[in-house]
Amino acid sequence: MATSTAFIPASSVVDAASRAALALPRNCTFAESDWRALATHWYPVAFASEVMDKPFAACLLDERVVVYRISDGSVRAAKDICFHRGAPMSMGSVEGDEIICAYHGLRYNDAGQCVCIPAHPGGAISPRLRLHMLGAQEAYGLIWVQLVEDATAKLPVLDEWNDPDYIQVLPDAVDIAAASGRQIEGFLDVAHFSFIHKESFGEEDNAFVPEYNVTTKPDGFIADYISTVSNYAHGYKHLGPPGFLWHRRFETYLPFAAKLTVFFPNGQLHILNLASPVSARKTRLFVPICRNFDKDSPLQATLDFNHQVFAEDQEIVEQQYPEDLPLDLHAEAHFPADRSSLAYRKGLAAMGLGRSFTA
Repeated sequence: MATSTAFIPASSVVDAASRAALALPRNCTFAESDWRALATHWYPVAFASEVMDKPFAACLLDERVVVYRISDGSVRAAKDICFHRGAPMSMGSVEGDEIICAYHGLRYNDAGQCVCIPAHPGGAISPRLRLHMLGAQEAYGLIWVQLVEDATAKLPVLDEWNDPDYIQVLPDAVDIAAASGRQIEGFLDVAHFSFIHKESFGEEDNAFVPEYNVTTKPDGFIADYISTVSNYAHGYKHLGPPGFLWHRRFETYLPFAAKLTVFFPNGQLHILNLASPVSARKTRLFVPICRNFDKDSPLQATLDFNHQVFAEDQEIVEQQYPEDLPLDLHAEAHFPADRSSLAYRKGLAAMGLGRSFTA
């Protein structure tokens, strides 16, 4: 499916929907200041292949969301509620440019305005019968949603997804019972390879972490890490030339996205780690992958290896305590290999997130 974008600004919402826009989601698990700081960013909520001829239900930052396609193939998103009697719009259907509520058949147009009440055809329609529309766009095989409009917010960059020199791989999503910040920090960590990933690619006798530099950028930071730890899975380590130095570049996009580029002897591997916050302590992880080597090799091996690595991370991340990522740098001890972690925590704090994010 070709990339398409659309945004129906929240400022177009009136009456009941407008009042709802000012309120946090029911049973919100975030501190209000944290929720409002996070809600202006873009997050993936579904695979593009999941959003076809029927509405699709998702949850983002504790907000129930419905995403769907209209007649030209572009995507739309709204809060998953009909303001007539509170039925989820995701239970309904889509015809042309209209989404239809399953409860009473109310039809809402492309802008979210009700245009038909079957019980009263031709009758007056209250302006309160309007969906709360959200930002929606499609990229990297995923559907992205923005809960609160902010034109300055951008998607993380994965140009290789549209580069014909690369193959694109989209593994299954992973549901993680942990805070998104904890997952991202674990993805950025380079000192755990020998321990957490000893069954996949980590080398137990090669735990040393050489010094590396972190360079800040407006939306995060870049860390270039060079070591002798091979990125080949066990059983394939012999494919790396003797003495080869492995360059790993981490590019973060605050708050919960990070791209890892691994420079292999014969090409590059790009992994976009996207931790979508379902709630304060529940994450749905999406991981688009691109590579420009071994393009004729079976993709299942890549999927299996990716699943193994992220399962190893998940096992430890779900057990970390405190569950929320501490942004008070004095709350936990650090050592030199934690440069990326410290930069990440400082970046989240600069966004305005609380010191004990996100209880």
